[in-house]
This record gives sequence, structure tokens and C-alpha cells, in this order.
Amino acid sequence: MKLEQNDKPLLFSYTELPDVFFTEYISQTPGDYIKVYLYTLFLSKYGKDIKINDLSKKLELPLKTIQDAIKFLEDENLITKKNTGFIINNIQELELHKLYNPKITSSPEQLQKTAENQYRAKAIENINNEFFQGIMSPSWYSDIDLWFSKYNFDEEVMIALFRYCFNRSALHRNYIQAVADAWAQNNIKTFNDLDIYYEKQEKLKKISKTISKKLGITRQLSQYEEAYIDKWTIEYNYSMDIIEIALKRTTSKANPSFDYLDKLLTDWHDRKFSTADEVQNFLNDMKQKNKNVKELEKKSGYQNYEQRNYDNLNNLYANKI
Repeated sequence: MKLEQNDKPLLFSYTELPDVFFTEYISQTPGDYIKVYLYTLFLSKYGKDIKINDLSKKLELPLKTIQDAIKFLEDENLITKKNTGFIINNIQELELHKLYNPKITSSPEQLQKTAENQYRAKAIENINNEFFQGIMSPSWYSDIDLWFSKYNFDEEVMIALFRYCFNRSALHRNYIQAVADAWAQNNIKTFNDLDIYYEKQEKLKKISKTISKKLGITRQLSQYEEAYIDKWTIEYNYSMDIIEIALKRTTSKANPSFDYLDKLLTDWHDRKFSTADEVQNFLNDMKQKNKNVKELEKKSGYQNYEQRNYDNLNNLYANKI
């Protein structure tokens, strides 16, 4: 790749790195990629040709890591590919473009001075002080302002959003955006909505852990298994006492599956059962009916007596309680 030249001798030159790199990029850039970026930034002053293999040897990094780093830096717009190689972009200029993008209606100063946004301005000030040590990049102000408008979060929810991402060491835009999207899909707008959401998630977590333990599953549940549990607890509104009845019916199965549990619970939901007593009464009634049919078959000597009417249920409820 061809890197641009700087005329200063090596002994008297220095490599400048804008502060905005630390506020905008360092948290979301893997360590090896930072190493590649800093070295290419240093080399860009001398206008020499440099090959990927040379970078790999000089930085003592695998060739694949160098290639992945360059792609990452391109995606983040830190470097731009040209016919002759790459150019190191001016990240201060990039942030300036973000700040004055036509989609954004408010600058940080305007936001602070607007009377009707005083609570929002206070929330952004809290975010700046709590998560950015008071040196939040100006472009964050515009992003937060945009998220307020897009998601209609109240101020407490916006602060909670940043705290959630900060506690997971993921305080970068893509992750924050993903979490905000998830919260919006769950109709979160106020802090009370968020409390209810957290309670629901905690309930799901406890139920998932209980189900895994009872089924002898030591691995993390898959996305599809978690979706089943969401369905039973949220859509069907079933508590653990009903799910427990279904779990007991897997005791004679060598490899009990979530699909089998789902068939049971869906059948109960279709029958409008909402309590464990209703489910248990149904199972007892069914057990008695099956017993009566077998006694009738035995007396009549006709083993297939109306068996076709019960095939599906017999297959589903083969494991008797």
C-alpha cells in the first residue's frame, strides 16, 4: 500500500493523534487493530510502499489479523482505499461532518439553550459526566438528541440505556443502537416501562435456569430454546407450576425435547387452560378415559375400538402421570 509522505526527519518528527480518537474510536476497536492503525498512521508521514506481509512481520501479528484490521479500519472510515494503496483519513474532519449532518437539527449549544429541552439537556449532562468523565465528543450530543426523537425515551430511560451499555463495556454507537432498538420493540418509553421489562427478563432468566436444571442441560440454551420459553411465559402467560407439569411428563423420555414440551403446553393453551389445577384435572380425566377404553376393549375383545379417535392424543400423552 502507498502511504502519504511527511518531510520532517524521523528524529524530530512526531505522530499526532487527535483526542477524538480516544472519545470516539478506542473503545470499539480491538487492541491489535489499534496497533495496526497507529503504525500505519506513523508510516503515512514517510510516503514509502509497505506490504501486508511486511506489516505482519513488523507488528508480529498474523497475516489474517492484519487483513481483518484493515477491513475494520475501512468500515470505520479511518482509512480509505485508493488505486495506489490507502490514505489515512482526518478523524476530526469526520466528526465535524457527523456533527453538522443535515439530519441533525440541534447542536450541543442549541440543545443546552432551548428552554423546552432543559430536562433533556440535564440528562445529557449526566451522561457526559457519568460515562465520559465530562469530555464527551460533540457528535454524541447530536446522536443522543436523535435517539430521543426516534425512540421517544424519557430522560431516565436514556440514562439507563447508557448505564446498561457502560456496565457491559460496550459504550459504542452500534451496541447502544441495538439495545435501544430492542427496548423500543418492547414498547419501553418511560422508566416504569423499563422496570416492567427488567422484571419480565428476570422472570425469564429464572424459568430458563430452572428448566435447564430439570432437563439436565448444562450448556447455555440456544436461541430457539429461549424463544420457546418466551412463548410459554409471555404469550401463554404460563408460570413455572404449569411448565413443571409438562416437565414431569418427560421423565420416561431418553432425550426430552423443547419441541415435545411445546406441543404439550400449546395443547393446554389451545384448550384455554390458565391454571395448574385445570391442566391436572384434564390429565386426570384423560387418564380415566383411556383406562375406560382399555377396559371396554378388553371386555369386548376388540382391541381397535375407536382407537383412531385417540391416536394423536395417545401419542402426545403417552407418558402417563
